[in-house]
Amino acid sequence: MNPVINSNIAVSVRNISKHFGGGKELVKALDGVSIDISDNEFFTLLGPSGCGKTTLLRLIAGFELSTVGEIFLYDEEIENLPPHKRSINTVFQHYALFPHMTVEENVGFGLRMLNRDPTEIKRRSMETLELVKMDQFANRKPVQLSGGQQQRIALARALAPEPKVLLLDEPLSALDLKLRQAMRMELKNLQRETGITFIFVTHDQEEALTMSDRIAVMSAGKIQQVGGPMDIYERPINRFVADFIGDSNFLQAKIESVLDNQANCLLSDNFSICTSLVGTHPTGSTVTLAIRPEKIKLNDESTLRGDIQETVYLGTDTNYIIKLNDSTTITVRDQNGVTGDARYSKGQSVGLHIPDSSVRMLAD
Repeated sequence: MNPVINSNIAVSVRNISKHFGGGKELVKALDGVSIDISDNEFFTLLGPSGCGKTTLLRLIAGFELSTVGEIFLYDEEIENLPPHKRSINTVFQHYALFPHMTVEENVGFGLRMLNRDPTEIKRRSMETLELVKMDQFANRKPVQLSGGQQQRIALARALAPEPKVLLLDEPLSALDLKLRQAMRMELKNLQRETGITFIFVTHDQEEALTMSDRIAVMSAGKIQQVGGPMDIYERPINRFVADFIGDSNFLQAKIESVLDNQANCLLSDNFSICTSLVGTHPTGSTVTLAIRPEKIKLNDESTLRGDIQETVYLGTDTNYIIKLNDSTTITVRDQNGVTGDARYSKGQSVGLHIPDSSVRMLAD
């Protein structure tokens, strides 16, 4: 059955499952995944190794067939189309450039496979090389280029045939940290300039947060949460998302009262905090609260107190590992002063101010 036509949806994945093996050896790489990816969107599949993100990318590309489910590209079902008949290109982790070809020949390869006119191949190859700022290297061989330059050539080769969707399978993982950080912004700018839908796979949360319009967090073959970077970070739906995206403190609390969907929760030292109720929890039940380390402020006035067990200097910030009076451990991230010195030291007793707005009740 075709989905409702929506010209703003580039890729629609409907109830996709992918199983490998059988019997006791059965592996569910994907388990009933459904998602819509918008036209001209930078969409990221984020999760740990083995979560199913690359399998989903390969299904969209046509390199794998699903066990069950449907995939649509701009309302056209493509599940049974071979890869070369889908208007989708892929940039792989290791680039897969042809070493015997020049840069220009590498970029024009896909166009030659489409039997395009030689004049058009030349024009389009040079246009795309200019787009990725590599036109001056057109006559070089891949071995003469740095890792970052090779990545740009792989991008240009994938973009030259003007696909409707570009898939990127951890393309930055082989680069060093500084280059990887620089390439993040280049990729995002490239997506904006071309207007092509990018579907990006990574296990790196910082990559996902800095580049994406939306993120799908995956675990064990399922999508845990979909949302914008701020929504995913500030309002994680469950413990997996809160733990995988950034750092979180997880605290057990007892619900004292509920009013207008706001729950008053009791923490250590009879310290109460108010947060939005998630799910159905009766008064007196125990829930898990997630609090980001940078949201907690250290002071001398708060009734919630603890002793600093360890300090971890991080340059711009210092992490304080603090044990509360009930032996609960909390991590607080505090920005260092203008001299670079940490404001507190090991063994010091401190108060912890936790704003109500910084607390997230988790569904599990």
